[in-house]
Amino acid sequence: MAHAWGYSAENGPEKWVKNFPIADGPRQSPIDIVPADASYDAGLKPLCLKYDAKDCIDILNNGHSFQVTFTDDTDSSTLKDGPISGVYRLKQFHFHWGGSDDHGSEHTISGTKYAAELHLVHWNTKYPSFGEAASKSDGLAVVGVFLKIGAANAQLQKVLDTFDAIKTKGTQTTFPGFDPTTLLPGCLDYWTYDGSLTTPPLLESVTWIVCKETISVSPAQMASFRALQFSGVGEAACCMVDNYRPPQPLKGRAVKASFK
Repeated sequence: MAHAWGYSAENGPEKWVKNFPIADGPRQSPIDIVPADASYDAGLKPLCLKYDAKDCIDILNNGHSFQVTFTDDTDSSTLKDGPISGVYRLKQFHFHWGGSDDHGSEHTISGTKYAAELHLVHWNTKYPSFGEAASKSDGLAVVGVFLKIGAANAQLQKVLDTFDAIKTKGTQTTFPGFDPTTLLPGCLDYWTYDGSLTTPPLLESVTWIVCKETISVSPAQMASFRALQFSGVGEAACCMVDNYRPPQPLKGRAVKASFK
């Protein structure tokens, strides 16, 4: 049986180490990225992200966030280059956000939080499946994008328009034809480091690629995020807010930048 974990005082990030001892491991995520401490690496390649809208399948409220899932049996939605070698396929994307507009991201930049953070999760196709890749040190690559309060984001709104159908835990609906390329910032300069999943089982298998440039989200759109619920049908309503893990110790890891 899966351990019950969440973001409340009883089962939140401070308690995860009890059931997932790796929570104290050497390469846990997220981290606080200090740009002045990150070293420019001329060997880092530009990111090559190629997504196909026809691979988008559905959107699910999993009780921790909402997740947009992609078919991952073809190489039509992939991440290549950057800090990785080989081909990584897009599996899903999800978000983390706060209870107010000034905090909600998982990664921080010199201690500064953003309203939310988008995670695009990819797996290394040298392994036979996502599940197998997730336990390997080079198995996953996650692209993180910060959401900053500003103008309404028309592309993001296409995702939010599904929320009436996935308000409660365990609900999902079809969501065909969405191109996640439209959620990427115009500039793909990034920081990168070796890290982990930011939710249990916290596997230390992620090459993190955190974009320097943000995308916009309006206060009204953030209110839509917070109208989703951690709770299922028939349970006491519990709004989905503060579903992020605080930054973890760097423990000597190097953070590299693709830009000067």
